[in-house]
Amino acid sequence: MATLGMSAAEKEALESFRTEVVEPSMSSLVIVDFWAEWCGPCKQLTPLLEKVAADYAAKGVKLVKVNVDENKVIAAQFRVRSIPTVYAIFQGQLLADMTSARTEAQLTRMLDQILAQIPVEGEEQQLEAEIEPLIAMGEEVLAGGDGERAIGIFQQIVEMAPANAEALSGLARAMIAAGQVDEATGFLDSIPESLANDPAITRARSALELATAVPADVDTSEFELRIAANPEDHEARYELAGALMGADRERAADQLFETIARDRDWNEGAARKRLLQLLEVVGLEDPWVSTQRRRLSAILFT
Repeated sequence: MATLGMSAAEKEALESFRTEVVEPSMSSLVIVDFWAEWCGPCKQLTPLLEKVAADYAAKGVKLVKVNVDENKVIAAQFRVRSIPTVYAIFQGQLLADMTSARTEAQLTRMLDQILAQIPVEGEEQQLEAEIEPLIAMGEEVLAGGDGERAIGIFQQIVEMAPANAEALSGLARAMIAAGQVDEATGFLDSIPESLANDPAITRARSALELATAVPADVDTSEFELRIAANPEDHEARYELAGALMGADRERAADQLFETIARDRDWNEGAARKRLLQLLEVVGLEDPWVSTQRRRLSAILFT
């Protein structure tokens, strides 16, 4: 902003704007609220902006209020013609006009959309970057079958980020893998309702359902003998698959695929439902899951 011909007060206002808005916007999203004491709608909007900004502070959002009567040069630079006017500024540039958002839902929706497109460096983003490799480590240990060690890793992550759904899910699934089914049940029941429908938590609940469907130490020989005597004994295949899921997902999937191929509608599609549940527990991003989904499509659509 040019300062030639400006008064000392105007230059001071510009310097204040630079330190309070422009510099912080290099790494944060700064919401600038242009207002005035005589503006009724401004006074109605202010508490809402303050609440939302406080809620999003950890995400790298900062609110700065600019009184247009005291900062006419700033208002002129931004071509503010009516108030309240609310702008989102990032890296010194006007990123979005948020003036139309007048409810908390509208403001949060707009902020979520903006934050998804810019590299803001808030506390929450920094924490996510810090725990991401730890979660990957925990998942790798868990996939290797070491539930006890995975519990230790995920417990540390949960202490760092108590509301991280991936970490909570990993800890619950590690408990299940370690045979601590009751503990996993209580843990999942204690998770806040706001996270209950998160895909990661749903994955953990699916793992719990599978773990409680068939005892881990069940003798599978009976099911295998029944299948050998009657390949159409779908109930035996279903129970065998359930018993194998924790130790041998490949064989478990094979049994379910065999039932689906022979009678996809058996027991209201129970084999297909259990297979999809197994795939969800393993993780939809796992290459093995992609292969099994292709196998399922080949059976269902040929």
